[in-house]
Amino acid sequence: MKFGLNMIMNKVIAVVVTYNRIKLLKQCVEALQKQNYPCDIMIVNNNSGDGTETWAIEISKQKDIIKYMNTGDNIGGAGGFNAGMRWAVELGYEFIWLMDDDCMPYEDSLEELMIAHERLGGTYGWLSSIALWKDGKECKMNRQKLKKSFYDYMELIQYGLVEAEQATFVSLFLNTPVVKKVGLPIKEFFIWGDDIEYTRRIAIRHKIASFLVGKSKVIHLMENNSESNIAIDGVERIPRYSYAFRNENYLYRKEGWRGIVYYIARCGMSILRVFKYSKKNKIKRCYIVLSSMVRGFFFNPKIERF
Repeated sequence: MKFGLNMIMNKVIAVVVTYNRIKLLKQCVEALQKQNYPCDIMIVNNNSGDGTETWAIEISKQKDIIKYMNTGDNIGGAGGFNAGMRWAVELGYEFIWLMDDDCMPYEDSLEELMIAHERLGGTYGWLSSIALWKDGKECKMNRQKLKKSFYDYMELIQYGLVEAEQATFVSLFLNTPVVKKVGLPIKEFFIWGDDIEYTRRIAIRHKIASFLVGKSKVIHLMENNSESNIAIDGVERIPRYSYAFRNENYLYRKEGWRGIVYYIARCGMSILRVFKYSKKNKIKRCYIVLSSMVRGFFFNPKIERF
């Protein structure tokens, strides 16, 4: 790995994972530099070949708040967040703010997360911003899953805080003690589901109350505002679902027999959707679901801890 890590300037560090999307990365970093509540920025480059390295090294030399690391290979979003979070903790930051390179925070995004942090007295697992698409409507891929028992914290709803059990890494805020307690995201996931596993690990398995922060918003510049669906996704994206179904097997197995039943039902529903909605490549789509489901039962990565 190659590093350009300067001294700590702020107690919050934004960890941005990128791969061959320098234009979006520049927009993200620019938005982070305009935050009302200041933060350091760590660019985690999965060995992009589009000029990211040259630009990131140069800007990290110019600005002390910007840190840079090149992982040396494309280790996926999961590997990138794993590496970035490890370094953020080991460098001594108090808070870690996670996002992809296509996440564009508003000027008050971090400020509202810090207000929520203060209101909760620092006692929570994670905080998650509302993600909007470029048209200003909800970004479907980043919907948080609320806890059925959110009414236990009814007094917080007036402040825009709602208890949740699942979120993505598109603006996820963590305090370092929680990361030290639960460990790092699982790098072997490579892509797909590492954020879901991690947020559920904290909120469900470790039973640390976590919250959606309604007053903190970001824009997620996804190409399309749609949820993933193997039944209707383009043929070129079908192989990527092998990670999704394999990783979900691990995720839900760790939640006991209810999780296993839920996972099997999800796989079954995916196959039914393929037969109902897919216009072509039905066999290939079903094979991905079933083969990944089987492989998932033998997929047992270890959680890295400090």
